[in-house]
Amino acid sequence: MSSRSQGALDRDAGQALGQADAVDVFRGEPAIARRRIAVTVLVAVLAAGAAAAAELPVPRFVSLRSSEVNLRTGPGASYPVEWVYLRRSMPVEVIGEFETWRKVRDWQGTVGWVHQSMLDGQRTALVVGAERMLRREPAADAPAVARLAPGVIGRLLECAPAWCRVEAAGHEGWLRRDEFWGAYADETIE
Repeated sequence: MSSRSQGALDRDAGQALGQADAVDVFRGEPAIARRRIAVTVLVAVLAAGAAAAAELPVPRFVSLRSSEVNLRTGPGASYPVEWVYLRRSMPVEVIGEFETWRKVRDWQGTVGWVHQSMLDGQRTALVVGAERMLRREPAADAPAVARLAPGVIGRLLECAPAWCRVEAAGHEGWLRRDEFWGAYADETIE
């Protein structure tokens, strides 16, 4: 074995592969060491992002990002699809998390797992029960702006104690909290 340094061997190997900068000119460190450092930093950044995502409150409301979302029996693509949602923007409640999978509940109480990429943080409301009046102001005697049939999905704009401002079907107005599904009774949305 020759007495050449490891740096010289790395430099020779890098030049043989056509890599002129196989050795860091500034520090004399091999390129492989720089790559290891870069990978370590990248892993730390990704882990910090995952930790930040895990800090979102559970339970919380979100909406479906796509017009076709698979609800699975467990947290993984290998679990069977139990249900397929065909309503983009439908609100669902996140009640659990496992890695990149979210355990959700829909307005009828059906529970299953959805990949996080199929969920959106935009808040929406699903009209439930009978036909509802979208009111100009947050008062039962305020003039109606529109009639909303059960199943209509609107975007939640804000919520006060008893009423929420909603945009649905091109109309904006107020609904009582008990007229839709997608917000908690004591939740304030600004």
